[in-house]
Amino acid sequence: MDLLEQFSFLYNGLAYLFSGEGWKNLVMFAIGGILIYLALAKDFEPALLMPMGFGAILVNIPWSGATGSGGIIDWLFKVGIEASEAMPLLLFIGIGAMIDFGPLLSNPKMLLFGAAAQFGIFFTALVASIFFPDFKDAAAIGVIGAADGPTAILVSQEFKSNYMGAIAVAAYSYMSLVPIIQPFAIRLVTTKKERMIRMPYNPQSVTRLTRILFPIIVTIIAGLVAPASVSLVGMLMFGNLLRECLKLDSLSNTAQNALANLITILLGITIASSMKADKFIDISTLIIILLGLVAFVFDTIGGVLFAKLLNIFLPEGKKINPMVGGAGISAFPMSARVIQKMGLKEDNQNHLLMHAIGANVAGQIGSVVAGGIILTVVPMLVK
Repeated sequence: MDLLEQFSFLYNGLAYLFSGEGWKNLVMFAIGGILIYLALAKDFEPALLMPMGFGAILVNIPWSGATGSGGIIDWLFKVGIEASEAMPLLLFIGIGAMIDFGPLLSNPKMLLFGAAAQFGIFFTALVASIFFPDFKDAAAIGVIGAADGPTAILVSQEFKSNYMGAIAVAAYSYMSLVPIIQPFAIRLVTTKKERMIRMPYNPQSVTRLTRILFPIIVTIIAGLVAPASVSLVGMLMFGNLLRECLKLDSLSNTAQNALANLITILLGITIASSMKADKFIDISTLIIILLGLVAFVFDTIGGVLFAKLLNIFLPEGKKINPMVGGAGISAFPMSARVIQKMGLKEDNQNHLLMHAIGANVAGQIGSVVAGGIILTVVPMLVK
């Protein structure tokens, strides 16, 4: 390629960017830059937002070699997400290997909060149906409330939603904003007196057999309730079984570190395939971002209100701090840490961390089961 030809590409590219059609590409450059800034300067989910931001720039360069026939990002998207949802599912193996279900197994009632805190998913899906006539799109948007990026990506891809890019950006952005969103939502529906409720922690011992049987039993039950959840729950629980069997330490460490890190890198940059300007720059994207906030807020409120409902029937000394219910979302371990900090702020002797972790890991199960239920039920409703 001679100098004149290189200059021609530069001239044509700049001419396109500053023409009537190229402004959307410039906006996507700015969005990519904002995501990178939030990742690196503000430490908001850097492992995902940085690759997503850089990928958004790559795919919006005019006539980018990263897209189209033979383009690496579009190829990764077709093979790793579109063809089999392999990337988000493989990431669940790593997530499962990282999770210790011990606090949940020693206090099984925390499973209830993992279910109650999925309320925002279904509420937001109904609200989204007002703006998006295809209920599959509305349901995929609701899954932003799972506070679980891979689940949101998998459901939106399974439903062939045109809004996967916006859904992924909203899901991961709000996950990183949990320390800001959750305190606001919790204070809306609790009193200072409720936030000061103390919960003594007296953990039950959990046998190794229980830890091994738990992922197997959860997979079978979830599969019977919502068959479409088997891939989601199964990969999560398989990763946990690697951890808990104590015979496959090298595989467990690989899943927690090498596999999870590799898939995270590839998933982040691959999602950019759905962030091309012609599809992403739209009023629908703004609506999805706003609905994602609704989903996160109502997930938190759902868990808190359920705890308050239980307290009506519980005697003094056995009451649950409602903030623990808010930890039932899937953003692990951020949500549990938020609840611990809020508890200490109200009462510097009130340690809620282990209770919140129990609810938080229950939220991991609840989010993937909720995603599976949506994958099972919604196609029946829209036939």
